[in-house]
Amino acid sequence: MSSANNSPDLEGFRLPKSVAAAMRAGLAPVAEHTVAAVVHEVPAYAEVFTGGTGRTIERAVELALGGFLELTAGADAGTPLGPALDGAYALGRGEARSGRSMDALLAAYRVGARIAWRELSGIAALGHLPSGEMARFAEFLFAYIDQLSALSVAGHADELATTGRVREHYLERLAHGLLTGANPDDLAAAAERASWEPPRSLTAVIVPEARARGVLVRLDPRTLQAVEDVPEGRMTVLLVPDAEGRSRPSLVGALLGADAVVGPARPWTRARSSYLRTQRAVRLGLRPTGRSPLDTEQRLADLVLRSDVEALEDLRAQVLAPLDALRPGPRAKLVETLRSWLLHHGRREEIAADLFVHPQTVRYRMSQLREMYGSRLEDPTTVLELTIALGSADPG
Repeated sequence: MSSANNSPDLEGFRLPKSVAAAMRAGLAPVAEHTVAAVVHEVPAYAEVFTGGTGRTIERAVELALGGFLELTAGADAGTPLGPALDGAYALGRGEARSGRSMDALLAAYRVGARIAWRELSGIAALGHLPSGEMARFAEFLFAYIDQLSALSVAGHADELATTGRVREHYLERLAHGLLTGANPDDLAAAAERASWEPPRSLTAVIVPEARARGVLVRLDPRTLQAVEDVPEGRMTVLLVPDAEGRSRPSLVGALLGADAVVGPARPWTRARSSYLRTQRAVRLGLRPTGRSPLDTEQRLADLVLRSDVEALEDLRAQVLAPLDALRPGPRAKLVETLRSWLLHHGRREEIAADLFVHPQTVRYRMSQLREMYGSRLEDPTTVLELTIALGSADPG
């Protein structure tokens, strides 16, 4: 930032030496009155400007006005204004670091401009400054204070941009730690660095990268995000806070049309578990239907049954081996009957209704199956294996 280049153009304007000297002599009370008025009229600074801090601000105001008066007396523009302009820029950055908006500081500048003009114009009037020169002095004084406020605005904006990028970096690192399963102590430290208040739980959601922005505006602002490359393309992983229990339907509703996959809620330090569930669902070919997201909590059986496709195929082949000698048509009917028998716990009338056949047909088919399986149909282990083998896609 170049202070000299930002100085107001005072060429052709000079305060009489006697007036400038009187103003310099009165700068300390001017600064004191200015700070007192700011404390009174701008509530945000009532506590900030008290005690030692208030005296520091008074000295800063005195320095700023002193530099300005040096210019009006004919000093080089770069030297007297440099510290004041740099100080105004730093003040804006400090306000951002303190978490305050520019509203309070701009209000303070307005109050300061009014008090400085009232005090300094009174001194100028006692020195018999002509009315035309008084108007010129007012013009440059207010231009100078406008310039200070503009530099504070710039400093505030720059600090927000810098701290925003830093915090965004910390949030990204926190999300990475959660997805990779960092230990809880490291996660707690990362959350503190990012000024992120840990929730009770996190729910992983994966969406196509192109849809992430539209989804984020509908989610908790504490939601973390990371981008992952998967065979299906670049996907954004969202870690949504406190979306368990009664809050889950709201999350699912916010994801309509986003082609999203939603994992289970997990304690926040175990968010990786939720993320792995979403990955597994995608890898096993489970997909959202229509506009609704894929809620893995509603597809747990599919996730279990498809977790090892080859093992499932081997289990089917093993438990259906007694039917291998049959032709495809009769075999399919008996498999269909066996599945319904397991589903309806052997209740013949319900099996018949399910298969749209006569109960006697059910009785005949079950007789065939008992001949083929013997007592194994009464064995809990065999029943469990048959249930798993026939619980998903038609084995044929």
